[in-house]
Amino acid sequence: MKDKTTAGLLALFLGGLGVHRFYLNQAGLGVIYLLLCWTLIPAIVALIDAIIFLTQSKAAFDAKYNKGPAAFATAPNSNSHTQHSAADELEKLHALKEKGVITQGEFDAKKARLL
Repeated sequence: MKDKTTAGLLALFLGGLGVHRFYLNQAGLGVIYLLLCWTLIPAIVALIDAIIFLTQSKAAFDAKYNKGPAAFATAPNSNSHTQHSAADELEKLHALKEKGVITQGEFDAKKARLL
């Protein structure tokens, strides 16, 4: 599970080389940062990334980079009464989409899985 503080610090200190993107399993973006590191554009983008990572909530970070907080909350085969209905989950996903935490495509994919 990736940590938002670690990602933020990597972006702040080594972001010009794309190290934070490799840490977040985004190797394609990491390679682009590496290829363009001589232009200093990745360093500026990484500074913005660092600010975003360090200021966003843990739930928002987990939803985007750790495949959602619910994935780690319960065991896959647990039948506890705390499981949410599909409607509740759709409401949460819609709220995340409205906040910009997930994209429309991610929302549609998760919605299709729920239904």
